[in-house]
Amino acid sequence: MSPHSSTARDSAPALRTLLDAEAKKHGFDIVGVARPDAAPLAKQRLHQFLAEGAHGDMIWMETTAERRGDPLALWPEVRSVIMLGLNYGPDHDPLEILKSRERGAISVYAKGEDYHEVIKPRLKDIARWLIAQAGGDVKVFVDTAAVMEKPLAAAAGLGWQGKHTNLVSREFGSWLFLGAIFTTLDLPPDQPERDSCGTCRACLDVCPTAAFPEPYRLDARRCISYLTIEHKGPIPRDMRASIGNRIYGCDDCLAVCPWNKFAQAGRNARLAARDVARAPMLEELARLDDAAFRKLFAKTAVKRTGRERFIRNVLVAIGNSGDIALASSAERLLDDGSPLVRGAAVWALGRLDPMRLAALAEGHAGETDPGVAEEWALAPRT
Repeated sequence: MSPHSSTARDSAPALRTLLDAEAKKHGFDIVGVARPDAAPLAKQRLHQFLAEGAHGDMIWMETTAERRGDPLALWPEVRSVIMLGLNYGPDHDPLEILKSRERGAISVYAKGEDYHEVIKPRLKDIARWLIAQAGGDVKVFVDTAAVMEKPLAAAAGLGWQGKHTNLVSREFGSWLFLGAIFTTLDLPPDQPERDSCGTCRACLDVCPTAAFPEPYRLDARRCISYLTIEHKGPIPRDMRASIGNRIYGCDDCLAVCPWNKFAQAGRNARLAARDVARAPMLEELARLDDAAFRKLFAKTAVKRTGRERFIRNVLVAIGNSGDIALASSAERLLDDGSPLVRGAAVWALGRLDPMRLAALAEGHAGETDPGVAEEWALAPRT
C-alpha cells in the first residue's frame, strides 16, 4: 500500500471536497464515490442476463463476465470507485425526428463528438491530480472496459437505475455520460440514490420492439440500440418495421422519462449535436461509400459501427418511409459490394415498390450470398 494511504484516510473528507471542485473544473456535473463491493446484485443480474442469451452476439460480455461483475476481480487493489457524470441533455425533443420519415434519427449521445474521446482525457487529468494530492494508484474507465458503470453510479449516489435499466438522475434526467476512476485510496462513500420510478412505466410502454420483458430487465436482442449498433448481421425481419427511421440507436425510453422535466441542455460544445447528425436525409446517406462515410462521421461514435451496418440501417429506414421517391436509393444498392447492404436493399425496395423488385429478380438470380438469396426468395412479387 502507498505510504500516502494513511494520510489520505485521515484527510479524506477534505480531499473529497477538493475532488468535487476538481471534477467541476474539468466539466463534470456530478461526482460520487462507492466502495468496489457496493453493487453486490450486479454480478447476479449480469449472469442471469447472459444465461438467458439476452446479450445477443455481444460475445465480449461473456468473456469479461467475471471481471465485469466484480470490480475487485478487475483490479484487486481498488478501494474506492469514483463515478463521474457529464450532462449531455439535448436542446431539442429527440422524438420529433421520428415524424420525418424521409430523414434518419440518430441517438442524442452520438450526434456530437465521440464521448469517449471527450471524457477520457478529463478523467486522466483528475486521476493525475488525485495522485499528486494524496498518492495511491488509479485506473480510469469510460465504457470500453469490463466495468458496470450504471450499478456503480447508482451506488455512488449519481442516480438510480430505472425500469429501463438506464441511470436516472434527479438533476439531469436520463442524460448523463459516465466515467469511472478506480483508486487504491480509501475515500468516504456516498449514499446510494433511492429508486423513484414509482408506478410509472412510460419507458416500458414506449419501446417500439417490446425489449423489456419486465421492469428493470432488458433483452438486448430486441433493443433498437443493440440492433442498429452492435448487431453485425441482418436486422431480424420481424423487427424491421418497428425500427422506423432510427438509423443509429434509440432514445425513446430515455426521452419519455418524467424526470427529464428537471433536465437541462448540456454545456459541452464538443458534445453538442452536429448539423449533419440532427436530421440527415436518407437519400443522401444511402449514397455514402466507405470513404465518404468515414469523412462525414469522423470523430463521432457513429463511425465505429462501420459503413456496412450503417447503410443497412439507412435501408431499413428507407423501407419504412413509405416514400416511393426513395425506391431508387434502394435499387441502386442492390449491387453493393456488401451482402449486408444488398440484403437490406432487397427488403427496402420490396416494401416501397414490389413490382419494380420483381422485375429485377431475374437479373439477380445468380446471387451467391445465402442471406441475400433468402431476401430475394422472401420478397413480395406483386
